[in-house]
Amino acid sequence: MSATSDPRPLTGEPLSLDLLNTRWSREGVTQDLLTDTEGLAVWLASNGLAGEYASDTEVLRHLLQARDALKAVVDGSPEEGAPLVDAVLAHGRIRPTLTAGGPGERAEFGDPAWGPAWLAARNYLELLATAPDRIRGCAHESCVLHFFDTSRNGTRRWCSMAACGNRAKASRHYARSKET
Repeated sequence: MSATSDPRPLTGEPLSLDLLNTRWSREGVTQDLLTDTEGLAVWLASNGLAGEYASDTEVLRHLLQARDALKAVVDGSPEEGAPLVDAVLAHGRIRPTLTAGGPGERAEFGDPAWGPAWLAARNYLELLATAPDRIRGCAHESCVLHFFDTSRNGTRRWCSMAACGNRAKASRHYARSKET
């Protein structure tokens, strides 16, 4: 796998959900992009972070901790997951700044290796503040992907209509034709 090819079926989601989507299912087998630093390099590049952060084992370890924390809070309960997300957030902070363009913010980390993990956890807080009801898991029973529903009426059900949505429609059609 080269650093330019991202094998995941769903990319381009907000950073926190994109991190969760580094695990996916292909033909019933769980795939994981973050099994090594090569996969980390792919993820960093896909999210525009490759030039800022190293693809080393320390960054990978912190990112896996953040992914587990986000999974606990998104797929589990906020009571159980919140302390795990908070533990990641404890490694950074937002520093207000004044730039030539006006007020700004800059993330600061005691250890830069926490950068990508912290940014993903912080992004989850931003999604919660924006529209928590639009953070969704795919409705297909064998899909583990997550997305942020940006549809106008907020009724998106599938990670991808072309993949999971189409499989569900085909399955319903097959069941109806089998009955007749």
